[in-house]
Amino acid sequence: GYDRDTMMRLFAERGGDPDRPGKADELDALLWRAARPGEPSWPSPFGPGRPGWHVECAAISLSRIGSGLDVQGGGSDLIFPHHEFSAAHAESVTGDRRFARHYVHAGMIGWDGHKMSKSRGNLVLVSRLREQGVDPAAVRLGLLAGHYRSDRFWSDAVLADAQARLHRWRAGAALPAGPDATDVVGRVRRYLADDLDTPKALAAVDGWITDALEYGGHDIGAPAAVAAAVDALLGIPL
Repeated sequence: GYDRDTMMRLFAERGGDPDRPGKADELDALLWRAARPGEPSWPSPFGPGRPGWHVECAAISLSRIGSGLDVQGGGSDLIFPHHEFSAAHAESVTGDRRFARHYVHAGMIGWDGHKMSKSRGNLVLVSRLREQGVDPAAVRLGLLAGHYRSDRFWSDAVLADAQARLHRWRAGAALPAGPDATDVVGRVRRYLADDLDTPKALAAVDGWITDALEYGGHDIGAPAAVAAAVDALLGIPL
């Protein structure tokens, strides 16, 4: 876990209000927010308003799914305080020991040395890339090239590498025959089963594609088998 200094820093950076007067502890979460113009609100004993962010998510999850989620996910910036606090709220209401059995947190995607965010105005939108004629499969490959838990940066070079990889993969999948696909399909499955290790999965496909393009093969069903596995397991149509 984090020490108090780290929690205080993250709490302030991620929507907390450690300096709000009247709190018993600087890390206490906001439970009820007074009504603001243009925002939804409900009557309460404290006046019109809405639940705090962490309470909102706990209430929505409990009302729609119930306690004991199998997996809760989000960006790594939600680990603390949001997921920690929403779990604490839910567990205090239900008495259950664990709000979620597993947590999956994705790393941040940056651009030009900074985290992408609306406030910075540096978002790279997939919709805009598609409008420019970029194949969405290349965008997906570019994102899968890094492990989902790792912070990483998007760039024109990342996209160019992904486009080149996609071109090679499609060339290999179009061959009339290739090396046996049993091993590569099995390795892709194993790597994805190991905490979604997409970099290793992509490298395994790269290896088969290189062998197929450079040395050929005699299995006429192999290219189709690899294409089907890549589509089903990685979401990349070849």
